[in-house]
Amino acid sequence: MRTARRFTVSMLLMTWCAVCAIAMWWPAQAAAPRAYVVVVDGIIHPVSSAHVQRAIREADAAGASAVVIVLRTPGGLVDSTRDINTAIIQAKTPVIVWVGPSGSRAASAGFLITMAADVAAMAPGTHIGAAHPVLGNGEKADETMSTKMTSDIAGYARTLATQRKRNVDLVEKAVTESKTYTEQEALAANPPLIDLVASDVTDLLQRLDGRVIHRFDGRSETLHTAGVERVAIDMTWWQQLLSALAHPQIAYLLLMLGTLGLTVELWNPGAILPGVAGGLCLLLAFFAFQVLPVSYVGVLLILFGLMLLILEVKVTSFGILAVGGIVSLFLGSILLMDSSLPEMQVGLRLIIPVVLSLSAILLFLVNLAVKAQRAPATTGEAGMLSTLGQALTSIEPGGVGRVRTRGEIWTATALEPISAGDPVRIVGVQGLLLTVQRGTASTGEMHG
Repeated sequence: MRTARRFTVSMLLMTWCAVCAIAMWWPAQAAAPRAYVVVVDGIIHPVSSAHVQRAIREADAAGASAVVIVLRTPGGLVDSTRDINTAIIQAKTPVIVWVGPSGSRAASAGFLITMAADVAAMAPGTHIGAAHPVLGNGEKADETMSTKMTSDIAGYARTLATQRKRNVDLVEKAVTESKTYTEQEALAANPPLIDLVASDVTDLLQRLDGRVIHRFDGRSETLHTAGVERVAIDMTWWQQLLSALAHPQIAYLLLMLGTLGLTVELWNPGAILPGVAGGLCLLLAFFAFQVLPVSYVGVLLILFGLMLLILEVKVTSFGILAVGGIVSLFLGSILLMDSSLPEMQVGLRLIIPVVLSLSAILLFLVNLAVKAQRAPATTGEAGMLSTLGQALTSIEPGGVGRVRTRGEIWTATALEPISAGDPVRIVGVQGLLLTVQRGTASTGEMHG
């Protein structure tokens, strides 16, 4: 009996050990290695920064083999760039930045992100560099401020290059002299700026398999990226919306539509919808302006142009104010985005139709409002003056009789003799007593 019990206990212990061993072994075998891929396409701003940081957090939590940042950008905000680089440096997962596909670039902020990566790679026909800093609002910095900004960014770039064993001299020139480098120039430099050239992400991961890399803290790590499962990290719908708003042409349209909506609401109080829509458009435009190089001179020119167009209807200027308003709108639209990068500018194909359409709509609306203000009253005592009617009875001077006007019968007095059936014109209203005189209009004009 004791032998049977011992045998049973032994079998249970062996079974339990086997289950524990399988439980420990199974997840390691079942979980295939993964590489998280995040695409950064456009301006570097808080939205794109949050997107990259979320991808790195998820990769760290999942124990991924690598994070691949597919980068193509004209630049962006320094603060957002520093946030991305901090996340790259602190990541448990190796971070690979690949500038691609062919024809893309990583300029300005994109260059600094590339230098911060554990592995920097480029596609054929791409270039990086031109990292000279500018003010976020697009205004020109004075010499002292410009020197401070350049020195600060250059020092930051040298730190990244030194820690990553990249060419410090070329990195500094990209900041201080706005130098740019093709993928061949970056790879051929001594020491190089990048680690390799790859045609696409698949080629990149295959070529990196087995490579030993050095992390920012000095640790060495071997990459295992062959045949990994790729997991794409897309923006949330809210991030996609905010990222779309942070586009020069979208921000410009929001500014113009918002201004138009508020103008309509001011001229027609109580309409509600134009005011609400206009206010929302302006708030979204101002959000976009926080991450775009906006010239406030351009904004003021646009507002000044709108004011001139409104004054054109009220002031007799023979078209001078209208022309000045349209010119001011046009110049303000051109100067709105103060950047030499084509991606950061509002094109003439959008500016010209928007300016002409907005000018025409404003002139039409304001003209209608002014006409309504100048039109004679049609209700109350003021609306009765000059109305035509017909005498129903004879009226002696100073006497009282009856007249019909506007389909109603009124008591009336006159300063001249009026016979029954004569056309009359109302020249005064005192309570319910009308003062009339003999009318001169045709019978077809009478309200009877």
